Amino acid sequence: MMRPWRFNELMKDLDGISQKVLTDSLRSMEADGIVNRTVFAEVPPRVEYSLSELGESLCPIIKTMEKWGNDYKAHAE
Repeated sequence: MMRPWRFNELMKDLDGISQKVLTDSLRSMEADGIVNRTVFAEVPPRVEYSLSELGESLCPIIKTMEKWGNDYKAHAE
């Protein structure tokens, strides 16, 4: 299981993504059950995002796609 991420961590790691696109994507993935959003009652409020069980089940598929992409890139060079 992967650790939860805060919004600003995601913004920094996803080079070139706008705040609006990230917000919309996270909302969509939350609505689809892929991402869990946890709000902590603190001041200031803290929100963390983590993969749900459904989201975790996508990891092998994404890793396979990453391997294919890297192999294709190496072949195309």
